[in-house]
Amino acid sequence: MIHHPPGPQWRATTVAITDPGDLASYLPPSGGYAWLRRGDGMVGIGEVARFEGGSAAEADEWWQEVCARIEHQTELPGTPGTGPVAFASFVFDAGHTSARSVVVVPRIVVGRRKGLAWLTSIGGTRSEEPGMPATWAEPSAPVGVTAVDASLDAEAWQSIVKDAVGRIGRGALDKVVLARAATLAAAEPLDPRALVCRLADRYPTCWTYRVDGLVGASPEMLIRTEGGLATSRVLAGTIRRNGGEELDLKLAHALARSGKNLAEHELAVDSVAHALEPYCSGMNVPDAPYVLELPNVLHLASDVTAVVHPGVSVLRLAGELHPSAAVCGTPTDVARATIAELEHLDRGRYSGPVGWLDSTGDGEFAIALRCGLIDPEYPRRITLYAGCGIVAESDPAEEFAETEAKLLPMLEALGVDVGGH
Repeated sequence: MIHHPPGPQWRATTVAITDPGDLASYLPPSGGYAWLRRGDGMVGIGEVARFEGGSAAEADEWWQEVCARIEHQTELPGTPGTGPVAFASFVFDAGHTSARSVVVVPRIVVGRRKGLAWLTSIGGTRSEEPGMPATWAEPSAPVGVTAVDASLDAEAWQSIVKDAVGRIGRGALDKVVLARAATLAAAEPLDPRALVCRLADRYPTCWTYRVDGLVGASPEMLIRTEGGLATSRVLAGTIRRNGGEELDLKLAHALARSGKNLAEHELAVDSVAHALEPYCSGMNVPDAPYVLELPNVLHLASDVTAVVHPGVSVLRLAGELHPSAAVCGTPTDVARATIAELEHLDRGRYSGPVGWLDSTGDGEFAIALRCGLIDPEYPRRITLYAGCGIVAESDPAEEFAETEAKLLPMLEALGVDVGGH
């Protein structure tokens, strides 16, 4: 593991600022961090501390040590996201990846939430006062993007789905989530800011993120805590939109009545409720899901809420929730082993927790979905990921089509022709 804490006498200063405008405009071409939704959120610039390679529990302990070393002076006491903030992205399965989880504390954070805007700066002396960072010119759009590789072709991937359905039918497990990857290359090095801007504009209700080369727009909030209340949005059960309002309405009704999708959704909700129970009270689990409409797909969704026990951070909960049935399957250990055996894919940080937390332990962690990882050694290349929940009634061809739909957000952001969908 790599741990780089700040010095023993660091100071964070938070000041209220006038509306900074487009938050993404403050992102540098490299080394920046983003968490955006509906125009609000935060961007981080620079770095004063870093944690790599450990578990969420180890990262949580490290973060508490970091916060204990930083004196915070603020004009906005009690405002979530102000003060020292860490951006984080964790691997899906530490036992089957060459990637590292990462937690980074930026030197400067520009944030906006519910009409309130702020600037936080971390420095080494009391004489330093925060100054607004410069904005950057509009990023260059990706050009000449073409597919160059895939983890498995359509036939091979559908074959592993068929294998998984057979295992489920024999009672080996109830559900397993199988993913596939596609690698693309552009004519010039990719500017992650362009992807952030396009995703945030096209998918405003999703959480758009950028952490150490991983860029995406997730529709699934793994866990959010604020003021003692925890919320988890569970998505499981998906159908691709047609694009016509009348047909999409019929598809939504069909999704809400689909036995296969309802069964998959129930498994995912149960896994979240079971993981939260030791750390929360007063839990509310909806009796039935609603249909969440996104530009490319429709999802069955449920929002689980609970009261968090004192002293339990959002990062601790994220670690306990991951991997949920929505990205792994059930039983968890069997599903995870099945994924490692069948997928032929290093997921890295795809489908792991991604988000932020502040010095009080509050924050937001989504599941890293609808995303791509820019290759740090060859920044013209990016690998995209998509997966599906496989249950007894799954049809391999339909599941492959679902992954195609889930790749659309990143393909659109890259400027790839998606055939009019």
